[in-house]
Formats: sequence, structure tokens, C-alpha cells
Amino acid sequence: MDKLKKVLKGEEEDEGDQSLYTQFSDATTLSWSTRVKGFIICFVVGMVFSFLGVFLLFLGSNGLVMFAIFYTLGNIIALMSTCFLMGPVRQLKNMFSEKRIIATIIVIISFALTLMAGLWWGIGALALVFCIIQFLALTWYALSYIPFARDAVKKCFTSCMA
Repeated sequence: MDKLKKVLKGEEEDEGDQSLYTQFSDATTLSWSTRVKGFIICFVVGMVFSFLGVFLLFLGSNGLVMFAIFYTLGNIIALMSTCFLMGPVRQLKNMFSEKRIIATIIVIISFALTLMAGLWWGIGALALVFCIIQFLALTWYALSYIPFARDAVKKCFTSCMA
């Protein structure tokens, strides 16, 4: 509406006067409803891949390798779905913030190792171990977004071990 008012008053800026960043930002800005839809679609696709991996686990000799690949791809897609909500730059800044950097690095390394164990090395048992590490790292990463959740989990495990 403001743009229409400027045009009607003759105050419209020339397109060439706008910075490249402003033009790019205007072209790539999504509405909130579009962001939520993108998040939901991407998250559901990620979960479908992960559940498909669980069903592929029972295929026989290659089932364990297929599970590792589909489970990892599902987790990567589900993790990328949050880029719709906060944007990719902010997501990366949050992922590599001081309190999440260790969990983020372990998640990325476990993604890579799971895929390498499944695709190149073909060792299903090792891929399964990396899937378990991946699950634990993603859980620890997700807990970092809930206030005091990590402290509560630490206290729970220390009381169970004592």
C-alpha cells in the first residue's frame, strides 16, 4: 500500500536506485503462511524418509545400509525444514552459536559417517552405530532450544548413575 501511495504521489524510487541486496531481499521474502507450509512439507518429507528407512531395515542383507541412508537423509531434510521458519542464515548462526556448536559438529560428522558407512564402506553394523550416535546428537541439539532441558537431562542421568 505504501508503494502505491508513493507511485501516486510521484515519489517512487527508480529501480536502479535500490541496492542489489534490497532487490534480492524483496524477491526472496516469503510470507509467514508460506514459511509454515514449507516447514511442514519439508518436515513431513523428512519423517517419511526416516520411517521408510525403518521399513527398509527388514529387507535382508542390504536393509541395514538402506535404513542408514534413508534415516540420515530424512534427518537432514527435517533439520533443513527449520530454515523455512527462521531463514537459512539465522539457522546457521543458531546452529553454530557457542552453546550448540559441539552438538552441531557431532550431528554433521555423524551424518557424513553414516552415509559413508552405508554407501562406500557397505558396513551395515557400523552404519547402525552411526545412526544411534546421530539420534543422540540430534536429541542433544534439539534440547539446546528448550531452556534448562540439558541441565535436567544431565541431572537425571547423574541421579540414575549414582
